[in-house]
Amino acid sequence: MKVILNKDLAPLGEEGDIKDVAKGYARNYLFPRGIALPYNEKTIKLFESRKEEIEARKIQKRSDASGLKEKLESLLIEITMSAGPNGKLYGAVTNQSVSDELAKHGHQIERKRIEIPGTHIKNVGKYKATVRLYESASAEISINVIGQEIKTETVKAPASKPFRKRRDEQRTQEVHEEQPEPQQPAKSQE
Repeated sequence: MKVILNKDLAPLGEEGDIKDVAKGYARNYLFPRGIALPYNEKTIKLFESRKEEIEARKIQKRSDASGLKEKLESLLIEITMSAGPNGKLYGAVTNQSVSDELAKHGHQIERKRIEIPGTHIKNVGKYKATVRLYESASAEISINVIGQEIKTETVKAPASKPFRKRRDEQRTQEVHEEQPEPQQPAKSQE
């Protein structure tokens, strides 16, 4: 079934694109949400009249993406996480944590658009991540992961551990301690 997209949809296409999709997908998902319209003469005329407006929006999105690309590439993100003495993190830096850090710097970017090499970062160091912007434009951001050592108090073990008795030995000792020793009757001196 042919449809004309009314809005941008990431896996399918952009506004104004003509796509061939399954009937159920169109009827149950695209049409009820207003993402697409059926491909017929009425909708073709509607989109022909809106063609200049759609192209102007696409040009605006491209220029916004190039401006954002410059800002992101000049940005250095520093993430501080607890780490062990060998530099291994207790946890991981994921695309969600990078998205949160970007939000702190004023850039609202979905976590799905951020690609970290190897899906997550588990060690301290400097890394590069890719942010997919509009169409084929993408920005490469620098991430510096700083480890914060957790100081733990070391408890010294006693020089020699006391001998641990077995349960059976403890029980037999308890039984012997509870029973008083039988007293011998005093011999009478007659």
